[in-house]
Amino acid sequence: MNTNIVITGATGQLGRLVIAELLAAGVPADGITAVARSKEKAADLAGRGVKIAVADYDEPASFADVFSAGDRVLLISGSEPGRRIPQHSVVIDAAKAAGVAQLAYTGIFGGPENAMQLGADHRATEQLILDSGLPHTFLRNNWYSEMAVRDLTAVVESGAIVNAATPDARLATATREDYAAAAAAVLTADGHLNQAYNLGGDQAWSYPEFAAEVTRQSGKPVAHQTVSTDDLLAGYVAAGIPEGFSAVLVDVDTQVNAGALASTPGDLARLIGRPTTPITTTITKLLS
Repeated sequence: MNTNIVITGATGQLGRLVIAELLAAGVPADGITAVARSKEKAADLAGRGVKIAVADYDEPASFADVFSAGDRVLLISGSEPGRRIPQHSVVIDAAKAAGVAQLAYTGIFGGPENAMQLGADHRATEQLILDSGLPHTFLRNNWYSEMAVRDLTAVVESGAIVNAATPDARLATATREDYAAAAAAVLTADGHLNQAYNLGGDQAWSYPEFAAEVTRQSGKPVAHQTVSTDDLLAGYVAAGIPEGFSAVLVDVDTQVNAGALASTPGDLARLIGRPTTPITTTITKLLS
């Protein structure tokens, strides 16, 4: 294919993996543009022959010449809730002005059906893209397996996974590599325009099952402990997390209990042409 592929947020963990997948799939390096805040951040990508465009979500003028007509673009969502809508609008407006052929976006599992407070920016961004009229692909990612427990070493040391998730709540997570492979797939093949994919693991798991697997692999006892949402909120605040964002984090567990991340539609495995990475494999990697 001769179409140029543009990746925003290219120097983040997901962006780098998407570029690696594109290169592995045979996309020529000079057919990929990595958007980064500085050339220094993308020096390693430039060293592989990838084109670099310096632009910042917070500086609309910096995106004026990033896109061209016919480009396929991946908008990797910003990392700061509350700022993402204006940041994403900058990219959407620039993509529309250029006349890109595809705007893919990494949103949240379930899209408009996901009621998480953390998903509000994603739901709003999807609507902005729909309103723009751009040919689009929505990549609605479930949780990253690597982030299901933020610090597994600390968990093993303490012997407990503490959250407000109930023992029967389930999550169908997948790895960054899995999600990156899906993004590369929709950017390099036809048939994905104006489609929405709910991407997650083939098998959902519970925190007691996660804890049991950590126990098995580490040789140290780890248990899952469910606490009340009030206690979890107080713990986050005591750890120095602002109360407003602490409430957003607590809401994640509330929505997990309601099944927001539990379904396994199979879109991810179909896109990447292989089974998704089991949570047991991710635990092994995190413990190594």
